[in-house]
Amino acid sequence: MVLPEDILRRDPVMAALLERYELERIDTSVDEYERLAVSIINQQLSTASANAVRGRVFDVLEGEVTPGRVLEADDTRLLEAGLSGQKLEYLRNTAEAFRERDLTREGLTDHSNDEVRAALTSIKGVGEWTANMYCIFVLARPDVLPLGDLAIRRGIEDLYNGGEDLSRREMREIAEPWRPHRSLATRYIWSHYEDG
Repeated sequence: MVLPEDILRRDPVMAALLERYELERIDTSVDEYERLAVSIINQQLSTASANAVRGRVFDVLEGEVTPGRVLEADDTRLLEAGLSGQKLEYLRNTAEAFRERDLTREGLTDHSNDEVRAALTSIKGVGEWTANMYCIFVLARPDVLPLGDLAIRRGIEDLYNGGEDLSRREMREIAEPWRPHRSLATRYIWSHYEDG
């Protein structure tokens, strides 16, 4: 049986990353809505800022990050916790969507990655980046290449082109040998980028 790591090791650059970094397992027991809420909170924030805001928002929600709890929570307290008005709206939009549709792992099992992205991006406030994070970290989809993520683009450029710009087409060509395990490769590239 060929392991995902064995496929990635066929690429010498990726082989070096596998030797250098040890990834944590993806925790697929995390509640789907909570994970989506975290992705929304993290949008366009540094890791440190995102962690601080997330901690305060979770405190307001008393650790219970559910659609019902978000919809019932006091606006002022969530805004004081560091959410922008726009992110508050997005959290509420996703809460409503979760109440109306089955966006859980089970509900999306038979959906392709493109169908999942379409379902999620139909919610105001959920863009392609957030939908891809959901595919990787909630649904544990093995073959997602989130080129909308700046860290991934910069990481690929650094590793494969000496830090010089590459087009998305060129990045897709570089990533082609990683199929069907581009999600795993992506996580190694993030490790490299965060380390740099």
